[in-house]
Amino acid sequence: MILLRHGQSEFNLAFTATRRDPGIVDPRLTPLGHEQAERAAEALAHEGLQRIIVSPYTRALQTAAPIAKRLNIPVYINPIVRERYAFFCDIGTPRAELQHAWPHLDFSHIEEIWWPPIEEPADSVIGRAALFRAEMAALPDWSQTLVVSHWGFILSMTGTSAMNGQWLRCDPNAAPPAQIVWHP
Repeated sequence: MILLRHGQSEFNLAFTATRRDPGIVDPRLTPLGHEQAERAAEALAHEGLQRIIVSPYTRALQTAAPIAKRLNIPVYINPIVRERYAFFCDIGTPRAELQHAWPHLDFSHIEEIWWPPIEEPADSVIGRAALFRAEMAALPDWSQTLVVSHWGFILSMTGTSAMNGQWLRCDPNAAPPAQIVWHP
């Protein structure tokens, strides 16, 4: 499968400049983030992808949109691939509001409040990644899946600190990373 970190968000832009949480809830993509999403759509056009699994955060949904449009493939919302809840940007948008903003996507299977109420321990994200790895390994066509996700989840899956708009291949049958360093 391919793991794609969402494009640059308003949070990423501010946090990179200050190294302080700017207090932006469920941030949107910046113009650069939209460009990164478009470049990903172009780069992934010939990868034989058949589905997109995406986190319910707005920045991930916005990143997945041009890819789904270009490739004409279905998008599935899955909170298991969400970011580690540690900053204001990790407060999500309630399901009903997401459904209103993205009427062509199905959010009916997720909770109204789908993100944790308190900071999520790193071990929890690693556990979610292990569960997702097992779910994907059970699919015969896992290699045709694009997962639009986040820094912490991709780190838990691969051990690699992905940049905004960067994509990595991940074999769910391979051993998980032996060591994960949690420094954004």
